[in-house]
Amino acid sequence: MEEMIIYYTDGSCSPNPGPGGFAVIKNMQPAFVGHELESTNIRMEGQALITAMKDARGQECQIFSDSEFWINVITKWAPGWEANGWKKKGGEIKNLEIVKEALATYKDSRATLTWVRGHEGDSGNEMADQWANEAREQRLDGAVAI
Repeated sequence: MEEMIIYYTDGSCSPNPGPGGFAVIKNMQPAFVGHELESTNIRMEGQALITAMKDARGQECQIFSDSEFWINVITKWAPGWEANGWKKKGGEIKNLEIVKEALATYKDSRATLTWVRGHEGDSGNEMADQWANEAREQRLDGAVAI
């Protein structure tokens, strides 16, 4: 039986908007990082979740994120937006390309998305935060080799 993969994801942007970075921690080891020269914290959080779900390749996994926003987008709001032709009451859907990719990736995954309060001493969340900042500051992309 396959062992469940545990991920922690985080995004970073400073200033926001501005240079951004994200990180994916896999089984308590830094696994993937990425950056954008012009981004937002929301975009980076979304990219981190997508990267983790893709890495799991359909294997059962639990992804911890301090982005309650993205967990709600993927599990609650986006299915309704999709059913409504990618429209929502109250205007445009921001970051629509990431929302679409996140929902499609989630549907193809066996991921459980779990919110964790950020900056509260959770070691996986703290590691993801640290690596997201490193990715932003050093413009890192790709798999992390330790």
